[in-house]
Amino acid sequence: MARSKKAVSCPAETTLKIIGGRWKLMILRQLAAGASRFGELHRDLNGISEKILTQHLRELEEDGVISRKIYPEVPAKVEYALTPSGKTLKPIIEAMHEWGITHSSRDKNF
Repeated sequence: MARSKKAVSCPAETTLKIIGGRWKLMILRQLAAGASRFGELHRDLNGISEKILTQHLRELEEDGVISRKIYPEVPAKVEYALTPSGKTLKPIIEAMHEWGITHSSRDKNF
């Protein structure tokens, strides 16, 4: 399925377009801790389907924030990691995490 190429009107919207959604942020947070294989990500992200994980990994790779490395082994070993561009998202993700902790305990409207 092709993603929308709708023009963005604000630079922050570009960030949200890349990391938006429930699972993408959690995938990036897992990979911020280090490279991971598909099975490890699937196991660590309790509740995500293989189909959605595959779709989001492909989109994040297309956006240049994660890389996919295939090792020439049998069976094939595939590892996902943050790219240098993806690593620049770490402080943003950490700030969002901290904001969520602060505001979810303070304001029950979230």
